[in-house]
Amino acid sequence: MADSKTILIAEDSSVILNLTKKILELQNYKILTAKNGGEVMKQVGSNKIDVILMDLNIPVKSGMECTREIRKSENKQIANIPIIAVTGNANNYSMEDFKEAGINAYLPKPLDFDMLVQTVKQYTAE
Repeated sequence: MADSKTILIAEDSSVILNLTKKILELQNYKILTAKNGGEVMKQVGSNKIDVILMDLNIPVKSGMECTREIRKSENKQIANIPIIAVTGNANNYSMEDFKEAGINAYLPKPLDFDMLVQTVKQYTAE
């Protein structure tokens, strides 16, 4: 593996954030974190990110709002970052909502870590 891929984890639960971070670090990913939508937008603006794991229920700006904002970016590299939605209450959203917002994939909570690794690999493969 050449240089490691950078994953942004947007998650307001420290427990889930730390577990997810550890699992992905074991796969040699570089991890950035954001505890709210404002931090997500800051990270996206100042780092090259390969995949975003986006909790939909983060404070300041929801994951859906952040996704829409990222998709509208003038910078094509930012606008095209794969976004994997992570949520415990997906019942509030349909696959259409996800598609409309520009979400590439969806993982339900509680997270299945094998599925997480597999999905991230799928979106970071060259």
